[in-house]
Amino acid sequence: MKFSTLVVAGAALAAGVEGFSTSAPRAFGGIRQATPMKMAEAATEVDKMAALATSANEARGLAMDSIAAAHSGHMGLPLGCAEIGAVLYGSQMQYNPSDTQWMNRDRFILSAGHGSMFLYSWLNLAGFDLSIEELKNFRQHHSQTPGHPEFPNSEHTTPGIECTTGPLGAGVSNAVGFAVSEKMAAARYNTDDHTIFDHHIYALAGDGCFQEGVSAESAAFAAQEKLDNLIVLYDSNEVTLDKMAEYTQSEDIIKRYDAYGWETYEIDGHDLAVVEETIAAAKASNNGKPKFIKCNTIIGKGMEETEGTNAAHGEAGVPYVDKARASIGLPEEKWFVSEGTRDFFDGVQEKNTKIYDEWQGTYAAWKEANADMAKELEDAVADNVMPAEDMITTIPEMSGDAEATRVSGYKIIQEIAKLVPNYISGSADLHGSTRNYIDNGGNFGAGFDKTYAGKNLYFGIREHSMGTILNGIAYHGIFKASGSTFLVFVDYFRPTIRVASLAELGRVSYILTHDSIGVGEDGPTHQPVETVSGLRVIPNLDVFRPSDAEETVAAYVSSVTRKDGPTALILSRQNLDQNTDMPAQARREGSLKGAYVAKAETADLDLIIIATGSEVQHALAAAKDMPGARVVSMPCMELYERQSDDYKETVLPSTCTKRIAMEAGVSDPWYKYASKVVGVDRFGFSAPGDIVMAELGMSADNLSSEIATMN
Repeated sequence: MKFSTLVVAGAALAAGVEGFSTSAPRAFGGIRQATPMKMAEAATEVDKMAALATSANEARGLAMDSIAAAHSGHMGLPLGCAEIGAVLYGSQMQYNPSDTQWMNRDRFILSAGHGSMFLYSWLNLAGFDLSIEELKNFRQHHSQTPGHPEFPNSEHTTPGIECTTGPLGAGVSNAVGFAVSEKMAAARYNTDDHTIFDHHIYALAGDGCFQEGVSAESAAFAAQEKLDNLIVLYDSNEVTLDKMAEYTQSEDIIKRYDAYGWETYEIDGHDLAVVEETIAAAKASNNGKPKFIKCNTIIGKGMEETEGTNAAHGEAGVPYVDKARASIGLPEEKWFVSEGTRDFFDGVQEKNTKIYDEWQGTYAAWKEANADMAKELEDAVADNVMPAEDMITTIPEMSGDAEATRVSGYKIIQEIAKLVPNYISGSADLHGSTRNYIDNGGNFGAGFDKTYAGKNLYFGIREHSMGTILNGIAYHGIFKASGSTFLVFVDYFRPTIRVASLAELGRVSYILTHDSIGVGEDGPTHQPVETVSGLRVIPNLDVFRPSDAEETVAAYVSSVTRKDGPTALILSRQNLDQNTDMPAQARREGSLKGAYVAKAETADLDLIIIATGSEVQHALAAAKDMPGARVVSMPCMELYERQSDDYKETVLPSTCTKRIAMEAGVSDPWYKYASKVVGVDRFGFSAPGDIVMAELGMSADNLSSEIATMN
């Protein structure tokens, strides 16, 4: 089917948003006399709609050509959502390709990340530094156009990518985190005289995103906290990969989102005027409701052989690309972009530059009037924090009494919040147990005692959503966010930790308490044994399991000073002895290196005992009467591995091969460092924690017995 841009534009102008909307139809006050000015405005609007229609088809062409060249990719969404992209980048979003880090830019998240050529095509057309050559290298090694969008990191630095997406449901949930961060920034930094934060968050998602449960958790949270700066566009094409969508879903999604408390619309996703009017209405509606726009689309639109079928999802349309390009009026030249489209987006950039320049003026005036607040904000955006080596000397020394590291963590997080003003924290309904509440920080959200300036987030019993929201806050680039639950429940949001590690998000950390079989009476369902080691195998995730209060100081400090990846803090429920034989600062400094000598030998070195977390106290006790024994505390394997070979040799000298390791968890990871391991390679049982620990060998006496069997 051949498109005429003027016909499309005319039809779009003739349509109204109420054609598919659940909102009430617009009311007209009677016939109005056309004036020359009105006629000129209408002509300009027709020109704009024609330009948007042309750019939509040229974006389709860029996507088809790139996927065909790669013989790989997902063609359905870029073709089916082209009009949505045209309206977002050509009309409704505020952005500046020359300053991709402008803090008040609108954010766009492609939750359906498999449709990445949609995003790359529009970034090119909108003037971002993503060349046609990069589009030609789609999915190729070292290109800036990887298979799924990747937040700028050491592997890819693609401009205009706000969020790593691919796992379905995650991106639309990350968008909730972006919306949280924007609301928080506006509440903290806007003043009566100056508004410096008022942008919107857009997410484009498909059926798979809404079938995944995390999107439901996040939708409920967004409505509860009245995040009306969030606009979610649903690419409703009635197709999933295996079958037509009706094969696996029959719900009325509009009613579902109405029930959550969202403002909902249903529109023709190919009607440019309707798409534009609906998005504009959603932006203007500050009624405390996030916005959900169901865009009825045809997957693979423009490719007659596959459009509207599940075959359109992937690269099955590659053999039909040339025919499809011709059918929508594109010339034979591949990766074609007309001069008219380039001129149109030059005009879009000119319009957005005026908005940007006006904002810069507002920001300058705000900064002059609020110097201290401006310093805090600029430090937050630049991620300027006190160096870890200085921070550990600033936090007061902890008590020498036996104490659970979660309790130590509560004391320490108060100090962290003072030293890092943009630090916030939240919990999946477990603040009373995980002990990460920031005193006098206020609670985030709407209603009750909450405000958008609050530092404490209540996620409800929604661990997976918590993880995606934390990542969204980190992507947004202002706040450092942590979230807590019991360690055993981390698998609910493990996928988000993996993506945070891949995306190198240093602004996020996870507080995971009740760390072992020491949980006791709750039994094996709540006693993690494999979980810590399961986290350690995730690349670029620092896993800290401190043994006492001073190591916990170092763990928290490391989590807020790290720049290139997330940190998991593994804290105990039960009290732990403090290693008071060693100065507090020495324990802190050693922990920042991942491992250190917690007790030096007093005779020729004969044995090294390596332990972590609650087992360090047992190692110290067992070594007390062993002059040739050295105890190494290793709270963070990953940090230790990043130290120099010289330092590692001072801790674990290669000349001493008689080594034993101890941890209340599975033993396998420790064989890298020791020839014998005292671990827990089975599930626990319900009994008081000290009994479970003793029965499963986590005691100084058992450790001593195991050492006695070594040659």
